[in-house]
Amino acid sequence: MAVIYLDNQATTPLAPEAFDAMVPWLRDNFGNPHSPHVMGRKAAAAIEAAREQVAALLPKDGRVIFTGSATESINLALGAVRKMSGQGRNQIAVADTEHAAVRDTALFYGLQGFETRLLPVDEHGLVVMEELEACLGAKTALVGAMLVNNEIGTIQPVDHIATMAHRSGALMLCDAVQGFGRIAIPEQADLIALSGHKIYGPKGIGALWVRNGIELPPLIHGGGQEQAVRSGTLSPALCVGLGVAANICAERWEEDMDHIRNLADRALGLFGDWTVNGSVDQRYPGNLNIRRDGLDVARLMSEVRGVAFSAGSACASGSGRPSHVLAALGLEAAQIKSSIRLGFGRYNSIEHVEQAADLINQAAENQLS
Repeated sequence: MAVIYLDNQATTPLAPEAFDAMVPWLRDNFGNPHSPHVMGRKAAAAIEAAREQVAALLPKDGRVIFTGSATESINLALGAVRKMSGQGRNQIAVADTEHAAVRDTALFYGLQGFETRLLPVDEHGLVVMEELEACLGAKTALVGAMLVNNEIGTIQPVDHIATMAHRSGALMLCDAVQGFGRIAIPEQADLIALSGHKIYGPKGIGALWVRNGIELPPLIHGGGQEQAVRSGTLSPALCVGLGVAANICAERWEEDMDHIRNLADRALGLFGDWTVNGSVDQRYPGNLNIRRDGLDVARLMSEVRGVAFSAGSACASGSGRPSHVLAALGLEAAQIKSSIRLGFGRYNSIEHVEQAADLINQAAENQLS
């Protein structure tokens, strides 16, 4: 039996349309997009067309910078605090449930003379606004909050957080990796990170949207390519793949969301004996993080080989660390170890969900009996 893939938060299949669009740039049109000759100009034009496709899903008053990943985008974005430190702003505040790309980078800056605050969340995974308000001040340089949490699917009120940050003169960074192409992007954010392989595009390509007027120090030094902040030869194939994937998301916006909701509704019914982690209402339906007390998820995953799902954030797998996201919700260690994450995507079917639920529930019953 083929493996049923339900780990679409970790990565998504490459859309056939994106693959087809990439092939000519891998096989035939191999010109360097930074070269002035006709082949280079052709490649550069393809990149700019892709940039416009990505920008179409983002606020209008900014620019798109291509990067190698969302993690690189986030590192580039957080470099903005270096510019602000000269204004006496040396504080960074990010939600405690942020992806490691934001959380660990912010903590790194805490070792470089900055003050890093991890903002607490409530039992639903939402930032405690009173704590954020108390944290903000004349020294705050940047506030970071994910649009959709990668582990529990909770949707943060990013525009409201951004408004609060702006009142104190701070910038707002939004990790939109799990929301881009799926739900509306916050208009008030100043820096928005996204990834290609989370929207049925290729791996190895991401982007950072930067509001007009914000200066970023270079992250990668060298030839000055990509707006002088990210040196290195761009891959036309990867940029084109991301652009096409973004365009498909725009075209299928409502169709994809209706499909994901149907899958999620069916799954909720099939996993009625499990408890949902995070917000039940304020969440992206394609992310279902659930737990069943007494279950050993590591054993469960080894027994259910016919389904690809996650025991937590794929980015932290193998680290041996319990999920910092579930811990921030107030879950105990045993509850964290009994939690799984199911991620539904465009190419899943109701039959996939039903078959996966049968396999997972049967293995769980056997383990708990």
